[in-house]
Amino acid sequence: MEKRDTPCCEENIIHADTLTQVKRLLPEDEVLYDLAELFKIFGDSTRVKILYALLEAELCVCDIAKLLEVSQSAVSHQLRVLKTSKLVKFRKEGKAVFYSLADEHVIRILSQGMEHIME
Repeated sequence: MEKRDTPCCEENIIHADTLTQVKRLLPEDEVLYDLAELFKIFGDSTRVKILYALLEAELCVCDIAKLLEVSQSAVSHQLRVLKTSKLVKFRKEGKAVFYSLADEHVIRILSQGMEHIME
């Protein structure tokens, strides 16, 4: 008999009522795909560092590059991904472009993620 790390049912019983209820409440596949894509954005440590830096202050590309000790090109690429995912926004001030977190949702995602891993 093989040893399993994850507990498994000893009997194969389908709980039809529960499954019907859960199936009815599940979001559409396309919505779940979009959610999975959003979470993929958080799978890159450079992007997470940028988000955490923007949690503290509005910054330009030059500031972020210096802070993270990476190229401006690398920062610009990651900011493009974050902007496309609606996680950051920007504003122009003369020739300077400043980035900040898009909204409170991003702050909550970061805060709850940190809280989860610190438990």
